[in-house]
Amino acid sequence: MKKIVLYTTPTCAFCPLVKSFLEEKGVEYEEVDVSVSEEVKNDFKEKTGQMMVPVTQIGDEIVTGFDKKKLEEALSKEE
Repeated sequence: MKKIVLYTTPTCAFCPLVKSFLEEKGVEYEEVDVSVSEEVKNDFKEKTGQMMVPVTQIGDEIVTGFDKKKLEEALSKEE
């Protein structure tokens, strides 16, 4: 399975939903809090092309927000 990175912030209302979804699926992921520094935030924007969180990167695929269907589709491609 390809690497999964979940970009979050502490104030994000939907980030816990994505975390719970991934944990229920038994999927390991790396969480990156984009609010920790300008460098991390800029790196996030460059890698994903996004400005808002949550963003889940599954391999080369980017899923924005808590879109259960898209997350399931992206995960199924990796299995």
